[in-house]
Amino acid sequence: MSSAPAAPSKCPFRYMQKKSTSLPPSSLNLKCLSPTSYLNNYNYATEFLSLSLPQVKADLLQVITTSQEWWPADYNHYGPLMIRLAWHSAGTYRTYDGRGGANSGNMRFAPLNSWPDNGNL
Repeated sequence: MSSAPAAPSKCPFRYMQKKSTSLPPSSLNLKCLSPTSYLNNYNYATEFLSLSLPQVKADLLQVITTSQEWWPADYNHYGPLMIRLAWHSAGTYRTYDGRGGANSGNMRFAPLNSWPDNGNL
């Protein structure tokens, strides 16, 4: 077994390589990535009955008609944006590879966020 030093890299861009300065994976706390299932000890019917539906409707109406400074609503209403979001969420689903659609909010991530039709959603 030879202990010869490694040959220097011939790549002219080697100085641009990113150095790994992060912690080793074994030292990261990954418990937050796998929380306990929301299905454990959860009774949907009981929780639904505890809601005040008129209050839920009022809250939704307030949210959808209150324009935010950081994302102004067109004509002080987010309804058209929500319709467009639903349309594009359904319309971006590709049957040949299963990408797109509303699966886990993936429209925020590549490649869906780079598709021109999904701009500003």
